[in-house]
Amino acid sequence: MNKVEVLIEALPYIKRFAGKTFVIKYGGSIMESPKSNQAFIEDVALLKLVGINIVIVHGGGKLITDMLTKLGIPIKFKDGQRVTDKKTSEIVEMVLSGKINKDITGELCKHGLNAIGISGRDSRLLRAEKLYAKEGDKKVDIGYVGQITSVNKDLIQDLLNDGYVPVISPVCEDEEGNVYNVNADYVAEAVSSAISAEKLILLSDVKGLYIDINNETTFFSQIKVGEIRRLIKNKTITGGMIPKMECCIKAIEEGTKDVHIIDGRVKHSLLIEVFTNAGSGTMVRW
Repeated sequence: MNKVEVLIEALPYIKRFAGKTFVIKYGGSIMESPKSNQAFIEDVALLKLVGINIVIVHGGGKLITDMLTKLGIPIKFKDGQRVTDKKTSEIVEMVLSGKINKDITGELCKHGLNAIGISGRDSRLLRAEKLYAKEGDKKVDIGYVGQITSVNKDLIQDLLNDGYVPVISPVCEDEEGNVYNVNADYVAEAVSSAISAEKLILLSDVKGLYIDINNETTFFSQIKVGEIRRLIKNKTITGGMIPKMECCIKAIEEGTKDVHIIDGRVKHSLLIEVFTNAGSGTMVRW
């Protein structure tokens, strides 16, 4: 009976989202846990099989760091961004597009999905321009790190119409052919905005938005854009949560209906967020 009750609770959500498109950003420590990784693949398979279109954008910072360490290549960060020279850029692309992208695609295919792994370079899917870090009022050159300028939404829509699950590596080019690594959160936001997705779901290493991470009573299960702006302005939201929240705001302003931040380390948190009344993370709405 418990299982039946769960299915009944999920039914209106299945009806509501059938035919809609979700963009899911996948990365962080979730990739390091076989159990979390397997649960994520199973969740995506179920979402797809009940008629929801899925686009996955993945990162892979930890695996990049591991590979650079093995090769003896120095690792530096500025303003939260990896300093990326030419040699580092080649390793980044190898890990993201050659390893992680194909691993995710292969696992989805094992579950009967038509997954296709592509990078931002393929068919000019994503265009980027050079991004500079900031030190006070100064711009700092951090190498081959970019920010998205355009998305080939027709390519994504064609793949979805043909029944594919696009799995996107955040490696992009500019108009001159220079190759850039772009933060996967921002790639997911740009893709979601371009195709006016029903949901952008950011899998994170935290449950969602807290005023105080050590105080469960300060957790937000839902929050509106105006409230986020107020909390940033009065410095209640600080540190690394600011760019993530700004990413959520931009996605909604540019066409995404809802944005969710969930803890990908929790088994089946994706299904819990989408198909239950209580959810599992923080939902950002207009």
